Amino acid sequence: MGEIVGAGILAHSPTVMLPREVRYELNDGKEISLVTGLARLRAEVFARLDYDTVVVFDSHWATTVEYVVAAHAHRAGLYTSEELPRGMCRIRYDFPGDPELARATAAFADRHGTWITPIDDPYLPIHYATVNLWHHLGVPGRRWMSIGCCQTADTEDNLRLGRALADAIAASDRRVLLVASGAFSHTFWNLRELRDHEASDPIHVRTPQARAADEQRIAWMRGGEHARVLAGMPDFMRYKPEARFGHYLMMLGALGADRCTAPGRLVGDYENATGTGQAHVWFDRPAGGWTAPTA
Repeated sequence: MGEIVGAGILAHSPTVMLPREVRYELNDGKEISLVTGLARLRAEVFARLDYDTVVVFDSHWATTVEYVVAAHAHRAGLYTSEELPRGMCRIRYDFPGDPELARATAAFADRHGTWITPIDDPYLPIHYATVNLWHHLGVPGRRWMSIGCCQTADTEDNLRLGRALADAIAASDRRVLLVASGAFSHTFWNLRELRDHEASDPIHVRTPQARAADEQRIAWMRGGEHARVLAGMPDFMRYKPEARFGHYLMMLGALGADRCTAPGRLVGDYENATGTGQAHVWFDRPAGGWTAPTA
């Protein structure tokens, strides 16, 4: 029987791919903690735990009429971002996929009242929400499999995708890490103002209200209060979380939704990226499991 051995909501901001000297120039002569946080996660989690597959909920991969799971046996190439080719140019990626888990996830779609399609087309684009994190966290020989965020999905739809994935993992022999790749609040500064707000200090998050909403949700996650995050989704939508927070919600669905009580640890700081709220919050598998025991 397979299991989820760790999970996290991780930032993939383009700044993590910039050369060190450029990062320091943009950040008042200091390193951004998103980079050092990824280095810590690699050392403490991705290079240490016993796992077979990393599943990435990719907030930059937008689907429309269904969830799509990358079902390739292997993915390799050079990635240049159409959004920011100056900073993300010809990034090499090369990793095995997990077509068996992709197809198994789709097989549980009907049970959970959703639509999931595995696709292994070699020309299917890959996105930097996957590539950037693989660049920092990928360990040779470990499988990586991406799932897109469906732009017509609501909170319940995202939870259903997560439940289907959890069933597929349980029915397999896989030990899996889940990565919700994306931001918290996600409103950029206007172009004429943007270069005044590139430093990582959260005073540069687009509004004080968005920063407060992000910090509240991070506090709930650190306390294992995922039910409060879930209940607060209608209010959080006012601050335009990236991909309608689908990356986190799919992960949470796989971990038990509002029954999940796993406490998180903030790896690095809560930071700004051109107006958006970014953080790495990692959830180690609790000894008693992801959900609190029922009375």
